[in-house]
Amino acid sequence: MQYISIILPFVGGLGMFIYGMQIMAQGLENAAGNKMKTLLEALTRNKLMGVILGFSITAVIQSSSATTVMVVGFVNAGIMNLTQAMGVIMGANIGTTVTGWLVSSVEWAKFLSPGKIAPIAVMAGVIIMLTAKRRRAKEIAGIVIGFGLLFIGITTMSSAVEPLQQSESFRNIFLVLGKNPLLGILAGTAITAIIQSSSASVGILQSLAAVGLVPFNAAIYIIMGQNIGTCVTALLSSIGAKKNAKVAALMHLLFNIIGTIIFSILAIIWLKVINPAFGENAISQTQISIVHTAFNIATTVLLFPASNWIIKLAKKIGHVTEGETDRGKALLDDRLLQTPGIALQATIKEIFRMGDIVQGAIEVAKKLLLNVNDADIKFLKDEENTVDRLCAGITEYTINLNAQLLSEREHAATAHLLQVLTDMERLGDYCENISEFAENLRDRKLSFSEVASEELGDMLETTAECCRLALEAFKEKNREKARKTIELETAIDDMELRLRSGHIQRLAIQECNAETGIIFLDTLVCLERMSDHARNIAEVVLEA
Repeated sequence: MQYISIILPFVGGLGMFIYGMQIMAQGLENAAGNKMKTLLEALTRNKLMGVILGFSITAVIQSSSATTVMVVGFVNAGIMNLTQAMGVIMGANIGTTVTGWLVSSVEWAKFLSPGKIAPIAVMAGVIIMLTAKRRRAKEIAGIVIGFGLLFIGITTMSSAVEPLQQSESFRNIFLVLGKNPLLGILAGTAITAIIQSSSASVGILQSLAAVGLVPFNAAIYIIMGQNIGTCVTALLSSIGAKKNAKVAALMHLLFNIIGTIIFSILAIIWLKVINPAFGENAISQTQISIVHTAFNIATTVLLFPASNWIIKLAKKIGHVTEGETDRGKALLDDRLLQTPGIALQATIKEIFRMGDIVQGAIEVAKKLLLNVNDADIKFLKDEENTVDRLCAGITEYTINLNAQLLSEREHAATAHLLQVLTDMERLGDYCENISEFAENLRDRKLSFSEVASEELGDMLETTAECCRLALEAFKEKNREKARKTIELETAIDDMELRLRSGHIQRLAIQECNAETGIIFLDTLVCLERMSDHARNIAEVVLEA
């Protein structure tokens, strides 16, 4: 038998299958970008919501490995805790079965015969891709092309291995794997670890099953091994990450190993003791999908109540406890860039966090000049340093995100985010300026006159309110608050001119000290510019 004539088309079919799966997943992800962002909100909820989220994301991107890599990224960034991660990992195992059902549809949905549908799907997708002008249409074309290539790939693999039906040695390999559970599990683990995709690994198994080469017992053990092999990608991704991220990868591995041990024991009892003849029957593509789905759902249902114990065990193995993160470090991870829609939402959350820090600094700055104290001066300097570091990290990440394959709307969103980041960072700088003014007052033992204190207090209060409304408008996407911000900014401009004129008159008749007068006027400039940056943020909200 000329094995080279089998291997070459089989490898080509596998490549086409994987590529089709990837571009179909990319198209689905782009088309469902906004929904992916909405799904991210479920991270703040309970573990069951995490299961649903894990299933949903994996069903879209069709790779549990990619989902768990994202989970590692979330945990490494501090966006997700280990309890939430556990739920997503369990859901990802169920979501990865979708590809298997697509492949097996050629058996249970005859109208989806790859010989008829796949070439038409590819041609239709190419025509749309070449003629469409709208990005949305091109995304749909990608889904259609990927769908067609996936089926052509699986058909090519099945056709390539048909000659192996006559090979006794090849059949004997599967007989050995069926009789020796450990070898079957190791085979599934090794193949999946090498190609780093359980969906592709299951596709290979289904292509062999299509020509009647795979007995039921061998398939069961190989499927269980595939679930373990898919953990390799997340484990490799956790290299160089924080300990918590490594624990998340370990949780995935433990979950699949425990599930495999439990159901291997049940399978051995059934196939070796109760009904040995059943395991020798050839398995179909649809039956592989059923076994794969049933195994993952049953494992999740069984281990869901014990998930906290799995987390504790993973922590013990990883020698880690969850702790506080550095407030000045951007809690973002490059792994999230694999799914730009989710990376964008994670970036927005970090900007919200930066906005909260800036808002806290503004509230302190509002009172500092009229009640100078060392603690608040130090606080504002520390917060400005935190904001600077946070801004630098988020800006770098946003630029990297903008280099990904984003929709036009997402590109516009990243541009808006960079503008908001700049304005927030400047607000932090002006808060530090106010702390420096307070230092001058303290060091020179100066104080404002009663009239100056009253006027400055009004402008400080108005500016703080203007900034608060702008930050809330951005966080809540509230256009009404954005409009109020712009109204206040206009009022602050008028107030700055009026107070400046009045203070110069007081200086002229020597009602105020010249040194405090300089600080007063510098503060007016500082507050007026703060309102300008608040207006910039409000205008971004109105434009978006």
